[in-house]
Amino acid sequence: MKKHLKTGIAAIFALSVSVTGTAAYASNDNAAQQTGIRVISAAIPQHMKITVDDKTIETGAYWKPDGKEAMVPLRDVAEALGLTVTWNDADKTAEVTGQALWTRVKLGEDRYGVNKMYITLGTAPELTDSKTYVPASFVGKVLRANVNAEGASISITAGEQRKTAVTKGVVTSVYENGGRQTVRINGIGTDGLVLNIGPDTVYEKADGAKLSFADLAIGMQVEAEHSLIMTMSLPPQTPTYKIVVTEQAAEQDALGTAGLIEEVRTGDNGTTSLRIKGEGLTDTTPDEVVLRLTEETKLVDTNGEPVEPSELAKGAKVVGFYGPMLTKSLPPIGAASKIVLLAAPAEKNE
Repeated sequence: MKKHLKTGIAAIFALSVSVTGTAAYASNDNAAQQTGIRVISAAIPQHMKITVDDKTIETGAYWKPDGKEAMVPLRDVAEALGLTVTWNDADKTAEVTGQALWTRVKLGEDRYGVNKMYITLGTAPELTDSKTYVPASFVGKVLRANVNAEGASISITAGEQRKTAVTKGVVTSVYENGGRQTVRINGIGTDGLVLNIGPDTVYEKADGAKLSFADLAIGMQVEAEHSLIMTMSLPPQTPTYKIVVTEQAAEQDALGTAGLIEEVRTGDNGTTSLRIKGEGLTDTTPDEVVLRLTEETKLVDTNGEPVEPSELAKGAKVVGFYGPMLTKSLPPIGAASKIVLLAAPAEKNE
């Protein structure tokens, strides 16, 4: 009697495992499609072996109880990928640096810092057995590695080709405060693009000569290699890997004003002046200025390509660069060293 009872219970248990196992597989497979992790086997256990570049790491991974995400040990995986992990016990955060990458994670927060910007992954880091675990999608989307969940293991391979873009532009702001460094190109206010600087960002001239962040200045023409990931803010922000200065500022102590051309003036001697009203690029720069165009004035677009004087019409969005010598009139008057056309007048865009 007892033998039959045990046999019946075993059969019921086996059926239960079979049914729940199938359900768990379906849940994991759907989650995998959302996170970009490929799941091959139908039997995904709670505890999984992790290999990084074919080398097994001591600590394993596990699926969260809801089956939506596999969790991997942050330090073990990051260090196996050649990155450095620094733990800050005061605010329960971990910083990961190396290979032109900087990120910060905080226990319990689905908010992952990537070179001074933030993304969400749907799962927060958690503490398990005194170790910080992060979702496997973090390894793929933030650490830029290949992640593959198969059967009872997760395999991770480094060296995924970094997806980047190159944007050309003129520097309109260089900012540093409290360890945060940014470079703005092609605008001020809500315009342009903010390049978030990381510890491994490279600076150099077009000929390969090395530069530093301190060498950057407004008015420089640059090419920035940055991530395809951008914030939805205005202006957008993006992690930046390399800044190449293709042209120095025309003036050593260049000043600048970004805004709309309010008036185009032609003097008795045939010279042309532009009245630009908008926002000064520094605290000591006027928001409205009249700039005379001379034979030395460069007229270019954001790519550094020449533009015709006729394109600098009323309503055009521009950045005007000039030297520190200005009249004391209102608005002050000076000689333009460079005018960068950001956008044609509205009526020309329609």
